[in-house]
Amino acid sequence: MLAEYKSKFVTPEEAAARAVRSGDWVDYGFGAGFPELMDRALAGRRDELKDVKIRGGLVIRPRIEVVECDPERSAFTYYSWHIGDYERKLQSRGLVQFLPVMLRSLPELYRNHIRVDVAFVPVSTPDSSGYCGLGLSNYAWRTIFEQARTVVFEINERLPRLQGVDGSHRVHISEADYIVEGEHEPLPVRSYKEATDIDKKIADLVVAEIPDGAVLSLGVGGVPFAVANRIAQSDRKDIGCHTGTISDAFLTLYRAGKLTNARKEIDTGRSTWNLAMGSQELYDWLDAEPERFRPGDLDYVHNPYRIAEMKQVISINGGVQLDLMGQENGESAGTRQLSGIGGQMDFLEGAFRSQGGKGFVCIHSSRVTKDGERKSNILPFIPGGSTVSAPRTMIQYAATEYGVAKLSGRSLKERARAMISIAHPDFREELERYARETFG
Repeated sequence: MLAEYKSKFVTPEEAAARAVRSGDWVDYGFGAGFPELMDRALAGRRDELKDVKIRGGLVIRPRIEVVECDPERSAFTYYSWHIGDYERKLQSRGLVQFLPVMLRSLPELYRNHIRVDVAFVPVSTPDSSGYCGLGLSNYAWRTIFEQARTVVFEINERLPRLQGVDGSHRVHISEADYIVEGEHEPLPVRSYKEATDIDKKIADLVVAEIPDGAVLSLGVGGVPFAVANRIAQSDRKDIGCHTGTISDAFLTLYRAGKLTNARKEIDTGRSTWNLAMGSQELYDWLDAEPERFRPGDLDYVHNPYRIAEMKQVISINGGVQLDLMGQENGESAGTRQLSGIGGQMDFLEGAFRSQGGKGFVCIHSSRVTKDGERKSNILPFIPGGSTVSAPRTMIQYAATEYGVAKLSGRSLKERARAMISIAHPDFREELERYARETFG
């Protein structure tokens, strides 16, 4: 079977030379799946090309060659849908342009609003029939490469080989114009700081709201991981997974016997996800037990109407700031972009529409600056320059270490009172003064 596609197999350098022209838009994908061979080969053409735009996002590997080789941006400009750890470093050097997006709208952008010329798609080792898996990042790859002029598959021998029980994570080598292979670095892993005492307090409050059979969507960070650990130690049972990013939090639940997906109305018995990001142990789990998972594209996983077909969907995400009306800044420090909204809006809406569902935005009530000054993370209003990531109409529950505030269905005055009740005590008087003057 593979022999008939032999002509498609070329070196990365040949693929870069044949596929990319000056002025092109080139897509690298999202998350831990990264086309490292093609990135290196494209960087080698720096002196031949002009005005090549590269799109990616949430990059956790330590280097993007096309950026590092061309800090003057004479040939390459890098754009990100979601600022990751490495991209924050690029941002401080002025080497990344941010593209705001709700992930559920990304496929529609590619279909009808933006141009894509070349797609560099990381895939797993093909089976005997020529089918490959999309590894750690289903993303919107099929939508993207169906719009592209030229498609390059990069076979990464280290990627998990799962293809989705119904082919949801599968591509065929016949769909590529060029195929490259070679030795890859170990997959990029993402580790997180140990949960703090405050994270654990917030997790305890949120876990009290999670019933047996709940379907979890967990963001990444201290509170979602603490929630997973608390559930693992609790008497909860038959937890389900329908999440944008599957992480070690879900591996923890599985090892504790809690993650069965038995009560899910959709994908019963399987964990549903779009991206995978975490430890090598997580990646090994995906490879070893593919029948336990239903990886899917953004159209499938992030659709709030599909999420709403399941009962008791619980969405848990972190944030940066909340104001007294319930507006959330989840992604910036003033004008400095820290991350992106990702799928938070998608799952907040899906949980709201789900029978028995709940969406939580979890933050520490305050923080201490490098100078030792305590600052409130609950503010009278989101300050100018900062992002309003989720509007007040979208936030159902807000949680800090001081409690859980229900905001949906409440007036501005009632919202302010609820938010003040979960603020740090040092700032409540100031917040109450503002609330009296503003909301009466």
